Amino acid sequence: MGSSSAQFGEQDLYLFNEGSHFRLWEKLGSHPGPGGTHFAVWAPNAESVSVVGDFNGWRSGVHPLSRLGGSGIWEGVVEDAGPGAVYKYHLARRGGGWEGDKTDPLAITCEVSPATASLVWKADYLWADEPWMAARSRSDPALTPWSIYEVHPGSWRRRQDGGQLNYRELAHELADHALALGFTHVELMPVMEHPYYGSWGYQVTGYFAPTSRYGRPEDLMYLVDHLHQRGLGVILDWVPSHFATDAHGLGYFDGTHLYEHADPRRGFHPDWGSYIFNYGRHEVRSFLISSALYWLEQYHVDALRVDAVASMLYLDYSRKPGDWIPNRFGGRENLEAIDLLRRLNEEVPNRQPGALTIAEESTSWPMVSRPPYVGGLGFGMKWDMGWMHDTLDYLGRDPVHRKYHHQELTFRSIYAFSENFVLPLSHDEVVHGKGSLINKMPGDAWQKFANLRLLFALMYTSPGKKLVFMGAELAQWREWAHEAELDWALAEQPLHAGIGRWLADLNRLYRSEPALGRSDFDPAGFSWADADDSLQSVLTFARRGGGRQVLVALNFTPLPRYGYRIGVSHGGRWSELLNSDSEHYGGSGLGNLGFAQAVSQSWHGQEFSIEVNLPPLAAVVFGDQPMLDPA
Repeated sequence: MGSSSAQFGEQDLYLFNEGSHFRLWEKLGSHPGPGGTHFAVWAPNAESVSVVGDFNGWRSGVHPLSRLGGSGIWEGVVEDAGPGAVYKYHLARRGGGWEGDKTDPLAITCEVSPATASLVWKADYLWADEPWMAARSRSDPALTPWSIYEVHPGSWRRRQDGGQLNYRELAHELADHALALGFTHVELMPVMEHPYYGSWGYQVTGYFAPTSRYGRPEDLMYLVDHLHQRGLGVILDWVPSHFATDAHGLGYFDGTHLYEHADPRRGFHPDWGSYIFNYGRHEVRSFLISSALYWLEQYHVDALRVDAVASMLYLDYSRKPGDWIPNRFGGRENLEAIDLLRRLNEEVPNRQPGALTIAEESTSWPMVSRPPYVGGLGFGMKWDMGWMHDTLDYLGRDPVHRKYHHQELTFRSIYAFSENFVLPLSHDEVVHGKGSLINKMPGDAWQKFANLRLLFALMYTSPGKKLVFMGAELAQWREWAHEAELDWALAEQPLHAGIGRWLADLNRLYRSEPALGRSDFDPAGFSWADADDSLQSVLTFARRGGGRQVLVALNFTPLPRYGYRIGVSHGGRWSELLNSDSEHYGGSGLGNLGFAQAVSQSWHGQEFSIEVNLPPLAAVVFGDQPMLDPA
């Protein structure tokens, strides 16, 4: 045994036990150096801890660690363990009755699944994305278009032999594809190490380790770096809401319920069969916030999408009466989880300028994306799950019945600016028997594709950032399956190719038109022309921003509306910017010859109006000339 600069100092110990040490990766875990590898692990209830691995024949007791006072930390240097060494911790509980081998909670890489040991590793990567990072620190996401392409790395595309692409192979193909479609960001479903591939990464065991299925830490760094150099932001899914119960993982780590609650009414998720973190434990708070900051700092990630936030906020989430424990005030709010999320969301912008967190939060919890100092949770954005469900319900209806459900489209305007919303069409909507997006649409083949184009048009012209799950651009018929790549051959078929062109043009318009891309969170940037034409199932509204105005008209029936009048704020020529019924996208080709001329005829409470043709099951987008008084 020897010494190492990775050792805990008194200040480190104080902050860790206080719950305020947010750089634990620098002290815990394995750190190779000239005299061997320094190991440190938190196991306060252990009687003994030793490092076992390929360097000592996996024999416990050969390389014991020493207890660091009463801190709960065990540490030591193993001279025989160098970079690449495979190891675990062997722990025996104080008082006997339990001992076992555990993966290092702070390991930065692990064996390739199904093997579960940790690897001694020192990531060595030279970044080349400084221009991106500098620009990000000066950017304001509220005023910036965010169009997100959600990807499951293992099933996006496969090699010819059926094998999965590694991080480096994925980098170039993914960047080319996302840029061709006009997206601004790529979101990767969880790449943190997970034992069960079929969990899609949401049952995590390695909160500091990218899964070795696709490569080593440097390979993931290369992927992020390459996307940044190509002008694409990177979002990672991060899962602090629950963790895998596998024996080698965090559960029952030192023979006690260390990371999780002991009482299953607080420590076990009935839905997912997983453990719930003890958010009130100071060291667990240090662990989780360190994990979040680690991905943002060490991997240059631009945002973390925090999974299943609602399950963290409510003690009775998915539980029957009597199966949960109220908080100290008798309520169902998880006060410790709220404190953790607020502290996380205070630390992220302070330590990583321009980075943010995005909440997948499915309830009406108030102020999720408002700062902690005004009582909010502090997330930068929140998924609008209500919009997703209402819109898909509406578009799944036969058009003849839509007039009776018009409120499913208009209800969102009541709350659209109460949060900084992302409009998601995510992976959750195209699995488990829910059907693919194209198969949710009613009617014959032509109508299905027209309805899908209409869905994308509504999303891209409504206030809020955008998220589309991979495969939507192909109008894939089958549900997503994690064991197979997307049906790329569909891109050669005309109607399917038309969907890809439509998405690309919507992204182009969203990115280039300030009335759309700069006013996602600004109520002054949206107004109805007519929200009440349920009889004809037509919606018309205006978007404003950056000195521009855009007028959107959506016809949710297969009947063309000729000479449809819409009130506008001023006269002049209104150019037809996009038309989803264009033959270029697979439509019938009904349009307005490129423009509409506003006349002095009051309509919809406006002094001027235009008369346009609304194609069947289609969206038409018009833009005015630059306004003299920019918004």
